[in-house]
Amino acid sequence: MARIELSFPDDVYCFETRMAVRITDVNGANHLGNDALISMLSEARAQFLVRFGVEEAGYNGVGMIVTDLATMYQSESFFPEMLRFEVGVMDFNKYGGDFVFRVTKEDSGQPVALAKYGFVFFDYQERKVTRMPEWFREQFAADR
Repeated sequence: MARIELSFPDDVYCFETRMAVRITDVNGANHLGNDALISMLSEARAQFLVRFGVEEAGYNGVGMIVTDLATMYQSESFFPEMLRFEVGVMDFNKYGGDFVFRVTKEDSGQPVALAKYGFVFFDYQERKVTRMPEWFREQFAADR
């Protein structure tokens, strides 16, 4: 039984991508390793940002940093299954919010994992957390 419980509204997801489980993603138990899943979540987040024209490294010295990660595993996944990654953003505050993920098997829709990455905006010149830019809030927080 999971020690944490994650649940996100179905309408929060605004992007999806697919990735195959590679043989190098499989661990000693012969299923998708947690380290590989986290790398795949990072890839899905990067694709999401590119899709919406957001530069993670930032504008004018202000970018995003990940502050925390929670993952709830729901089932095993195996080589060479194709996984569907749905990505959204929610729980905005003045400095950032959460990227949320739903991972399912493409062929059956079986849930594999739910995850969320906390993020804040960071001023790399000042070396401190800074307010979320209005353009980001307007693009993603309109109805959340």
